Amino acid sequence: MKIKLNEYIEELKMKIEKKKIEKNLSEEVLTWIQFFQHERLVHLIVTFFTGIGTILFLLGALYFEMLGLLLLFLITLCLFIPYIFHYYYLENGVQQLYDLYFEIKKNSD
Repeated sequence: MKIKLNEYIEELKMKIEKKKIEKNLSEEVLTWIQFFQHERLVHLIVTFFTGIGTILFLLGALYFEMLGLLLLFLITLCLFIPYIFHYYYLENGVQQLYDLYFEIKKNSD
């Protein structure tokens, strides 16, 4: 997903630089924004529940003093950290698409 988002942002930047803004480009960008917003929502939900699970495993390991729960905490923590970075990247990418969309709209008028 990162590669696709990066490629699309770079493609839009090149079109804006070269003033090759087609008539239907703004509608195309809106479609891509919706696609990436959906992806962002899915990753937000996954990140949220992974974070909740991580906290619950930690609290359970501390309260019940079970090594198995501590191991589950470490596993979910190893998943949670990359999810945070991936969600952060998707959020910033969609924000860049918003900026590019407004620039396209401004230049196409």
